[in-house]
Amino acid sequence: MVVDDIVPLSRNLVAGANEPGFHILNTNVPRDYVPGVIADIASASPGHACARCGSMLSVSRGVEVGNIFKLGTRYSDALGATFLDADAVARPIVMGSYGIGVGRLMVCVAEEHHDDRGLVWPASVAPFAVSLVSLGNPGSPADTAAREIFQEMREACIEVLFDDRAKSPGVKFADADLIGAPLRVTASAKSLAAGGLELKRRDSEGKTIVPPEDLMRHVTQELTR
Repeated sequence: MVVDDIVPLSRNLVAGANEPGFHILNTNVPRDYVPGVIADIASASPGHACARCGSMLSVSRGVEVGNIFKLGTRYSDALGATFLDADAVARPIVMGSYGIGVGRLMVCVAEEHHDDRGLVWPASVAPFAVSLVSLGNPGSPADTAAREIFQEMREACIEVLFDDRAKSPGVKFADADLIGAPLRVTASAKSLAAGGLELKRRDSEGKTIVPPEDLMRHVTQELTR
């Protein structure tokens, strides 16, 4: 007979009678029976009562960000790793392992910061602060402006991902949204004709045309908001 570890701590429980349609009231361990195995086998479901306070339980998703393993003296015994206690007696070191998973942290960020187009990285943890998109052919004014801004950002130690691929604007914008850098800067013939480069936050639909000489200031301000 296998019972959950809450059973010996509970009183006057209802138990099956090994006969269809019949139950036994007010059973208690060990008065009425002695389990062969006592283990944590019960699986709580939404709506069940909390074993501590009686409140209704709910279920929510979670991610294991870090873990701790108690290693005891298994490895220190094997290695002869000891310390001297207060009485100058050599004793094995009690070891533990503590870890935080970078990949798991990324999963947490992705679950919390995303939309139907892709990731929306917070500036504090984004792998790239800016997606710089050139919509001009090589050697065009738009492409030249984009490359000048790219160099300025690198000199200012701003982490920038420069997209100068021979792809359509739609593909480039979709990829920028998917990657999710906090800011997108676009250099195109249209933006230059309007007075500068287009600046857009990933978490907003608003777009602003910024003169090239003011762009770095605006980018810095947006990243520190």
